[in-house]
Parts: sequence; structure tokens; C-alpha cells
Amino acid sequence: MRRVTDTSSSDLATDLATDAAPHRTPTAVDAIAESHFDAVMENSPIEATYLGVDVRQDELDDFSPAGYRARADLARATLARLETAEPVDDIDRVTIAAMRERLQLDVDIHEAGLDQCDLNVIASPMQSVRDVFDLMPTDTQEQWATVTRRLDALPRALEQWQGSLLASVDADPAHISARRQVEACMAQCGDLVGDDGFFATFTGGARTQDGQPLPEALAADLGAAGRRAADSYAALKVFLGEQILPRAREEDAVGREHYQLASRHFLGATVDLEETYAWGQEETARLDAEMRRTAERILPGSTVKEAMAHLNEDPAYRLHGTDELQAWMQTKADEVMDWLDGTHFDIPGPVRTIECRIAPTHTGGIYYTGPSEDFTRPGRMWWSVPKGVETFGTWAELSTVYHEGVPGHHLQVAQTTYRAELLNRWRRMLCWVSGHGEGWALYAERLMTELGFMDDPGNYLGFLDAQSLRAARVVLDIGIHCGFEAPEEVGGGDWTYDKAWQFLSAHANNDEASLRFELDRYLGWPGQAPSYKIGERIWMQLRDETAAAEGDSFDSKAFHRRALDVGSVGLDVLVEAMRR
Repeated sequence: MRRVTDTSSSDLATDLATDAAPHRTPTAVDAIAESHFDAVMENSPIEATYLGVDVRQDELDDFSPAGYRARADLARATLARLETAEPVDDIDRVTIAAMRERLQLDVDIHEAGLDQCDLNVIASPMQSVRDVFDLMPTDTQEQWATVTRRLDALPRALEQWQGSLLASVDADPAHISARRQVEACMAQCGDLVGDDGFFATFTGGARTQDGQPLPEALAADLGAAGRRAADSYAALKVFLGEQILPRAREEDAVGREHYQLASRHFLGATVDLEETYAWGQEETARLDAEMRRTAERILPGSTVKEAMAHLNEDPAYRLHGTDELQAWMQTKADEVMDWLDGTHFDIPGPVRTIECRIAPTHTGGIYYTGPSEDFTRPGRMWWSVPKGVETFGTWAELSTVYHEGVPGHHLQVAQTTYRAELLNRWRRMLCWVSGHGEGWALYAERLMTELGFMDDPGNYLGFLDAQSLRAARVVLDIGIHCGFEAPEEVGGGDWTYDKAWQFLSAHANNDEASLRFELDRYLGWPGQAPSYKIGERIWMQLRDETAAAEGDSFDSKAFHRRALDVGSVGLDVLVEAMRR
């Protein structure tokens, strides 16, 4: 193996394209990144669980105002250390650029007061405090004891967060969330409690990996801790209704200034919002026309919705029960892993394992969680099946399996985690930029169509439908929050919820409950939803630019290797690193 220290740009690109990644002597810049990583793990037990780092696993984050200040202070301190850091190679240069971009945004968001007031239907502390239990190991009595202690920590974490919400609103009434988000979060709290809620089902009948019940005392402690956790969410629902809802704003839009900061956070780039808004409308129109042509291939003379109804009744695309669903997911992921390895990707041995699971929750989402650093916990693709849903149409979901699994998030996240000989832990494990990550996952879907995996017209229509939803997000998210004029197809003028629903319904074909949640998500989490399609746009431009520059020597496997070895950085940093 070649040891890389002070390497030229061209030499580094050559090294990254070889089958065996170079060993590299850690630098002073790496030491700063590693120190920051360790401090974040110590400050955030939830993040440590997600990354498989064994730090404070029976605790939860400090969601008090002091906790938010501590996280911002850590970002400032690391930025100060980076000011005098001298890079020794291109990897260092990317690390410095990526850390400066990410950490300065953390500071800017904190100083704007937008971290402490975070309350939305998908990615605020009330969700992360609950979600972390999905990733906790429960194979042994000792691990269930750790779960019990963390459940006991949950009431305090939610109380701290409630204090932060009140302090934020008292400091600036503009920080209050929209009524729609508060009401939806109250409903989510209600879903977690009761005999069929998460905590009751999670703790009831707990078993070790070998199927043995827990000792009586531990089972009693676990059950009591679960009831206290459920009671805390019941109390949170009351708090939101009594303390936050009366002060909630009626308008959903956050305004352009807030939106631009959020957009930078999710993209790692500054984009022309007017141009991107227009491009989003062009994309929805292009995809609509392609969907109509594909529907004609499936059922001549049909509309898109009629073709989809036909596919839903076709036994060739139907799965029955979650066991069949899980087996189908696993089979597809394993098949693609075998096919892509050595052709379009170099897949390291530990990365070749992905677990497909049915999630313990019932929100309807499909998501990916990365492996632990030592790969004892593999990367996992989860399907959260709504209660009562027992049949599934593979035509509508195949592209999502490629998105969340292989070659999407799993190759992206797990391969980067594996590159310990090349990248520090902040680069490999902690830095995550939505535009990079979700853009890659959409690029992965498109790649699978280019490779012929979506040639079946039913599966291709499912891919187009997913793309149409992502394009509609660009229009809705930017248009509503920035106050741009609505498209003529919904009457123009100012955006309203009804116009947004009309536009979304016209360009997406999920069930109503799923689309209502989607729209609530855009309204409460500004800047995130467009990052998928905008990120894909930049990934495609980057590949096309590289192919044009390299001509006949262009090799997709080498391109993918170089790109993934950069890690999940801001899109501006990615483009600069790949061009260098």
C-alpha cells in the first residue's frame, strides 16, 4: 500500500481510483477533526447511538438552552483551531473547507435562534428522542438494562426541550412554530401513548436474542420506565396545546431570509432560488409528459392514474404481508450488490452486508441507518409500515429500494465509513449534508434506470412518479417559503395551503394520508425537501462534466470511487474537490 502525505491533485485522484485505497499518515488537521468528533459524541449520546459509538448510551442529549449554547461554543472553538491549521494534502484541504462550511452554519443558525425553536413533524427533538430506541441493541439483559436507564432519562430530556421552546419564543415571538406543525406534533404524541403505542409495545414482552424473557426485576423496571416515557409524551401533548399552540403563527411560510439560511444548511451551496424555482416547474412538466407516455405503454388509452390502478391489481407486482416485503427488499438489495460490485463500484467486503428490516413504528416511511464504525452493526434499510397495510406494490417501491439501499445510501454511507485508512472520523461518520446524500440517492435511482434495471414499464412508472414528487417539492418548498408567485396551473397569485395541495396532488400519486404528511413536512422543515432534486442535478452535472473532460477514458467505477471517497460534504466543497 502506498502511504499518502503531501500528494499532488492528480496523484491523489489516481490513488483513489485504485482497488486498494492508500494508507495515509494522520495530520494535524485530522487531529482537529477527530477532537471535534469526540466532543460531539460526548455532547450528543443520541448521535453516538446513530453512529454506533459507545458513549453515554444510557443518556440523552441536553436540550436545555445551555445545551444549545454548548454545541454552538464547540463549533466556534473548532473554527478557531482551523484558522491556523496548515493542510498537507488535498484531503486536508477538503476537511478544512468542509468543516468551516458546516460549523459556521451551525453558529449562524444558533445566532439566528433557529436551533432552539425547532418544532416540526419529522426532525425535531420530540422525534429524535423517540427514534434513538430503534437503533439500541436489545440482545442481552445488560443491553435491556441500558435501554431502561435511557427510558428513565427521557422525561428530563423532553422537559429541557420544553424549556428551550418557551425561552426561544419569549426571546423572539417570531421563533414560534406554525399552528399546523404544533397540531401535527400533538397528534404524534398521542400516537406514542396507550396500550398500542410505541412504548407499550417496545417494552412489553421484551426478550433477549435467544428468546428468553427478562428477569422479573428487570422486566418490571423496563415496564415502569416505558410507562414514564409514555406519560412524558402525554404531558408534552398537553404542554404544546396549552403553552405553544395559543401563540403559534397562522402562516406556514418562514420568509426568504430564514429560507436562504436553511437552504444553505441542507445543500452546502448557495443556489439561485428564482432560477431553481423555475427549473422545478420545468422538471414537473417534463416528468408529467414522460409519465403519460409510459402509461400508454402499460395500458393503451389510459391516464396515468388508470395505469397505476391497473398495476396495483397485477399479481406480478403484489406482495402480501410484511414477511414477503422484507424478503423482497433483501433479495433486491443482495442482487444489485452482486451485480454492481466490480463493474460500476468497488465494494469493500464489510460493505457487502446490508440488512433489510421492518421498522417498529408505523409512520409509512422508508429510511436507512448506517453501520457502526466496526461494522458489527451493519447498514440497515427500514420500512415503517402503517397499521393495517398488508399488501404492497413493488412497481411503486423498487426505485426507493435502490435509493435507500444499493447503490444509494448504503454504498454512500457504508463505503465512506469503511475508509478509515483515508479519512478522519468527522469526514467518514459525522458530516452529513442532505443535498449530497439525498442527491446521491436520486442519482443512484437514475443510474439504475440507465443500467436497465427499470426497463419494465411498471417499474419505470414508479421511478417517474417518485421523481415527480421530488420535483414538486422544489416548487412547493421554495415557492411557499419565499413568497414566489404560484404556477398558473393552480391559479397563480399567492400560495395557499389549498393551492399547495392541488399542485402536490397533481404531481404525486401517493395515498392522501402520505401526501398530507409530505406537505406538512415541507411547511415545517424548510429547505430540506428540495435538496434531493437539487442535489441530483449537481451530481449529474458533475458526472457529465467529468465524462466530457476525460472522453473515452471515462470510467464510471473510478468516478464513483473518487466521489464516494470524498464523503458527504457540502455540494460546493464536493464540486471543488472533484474538479481539483
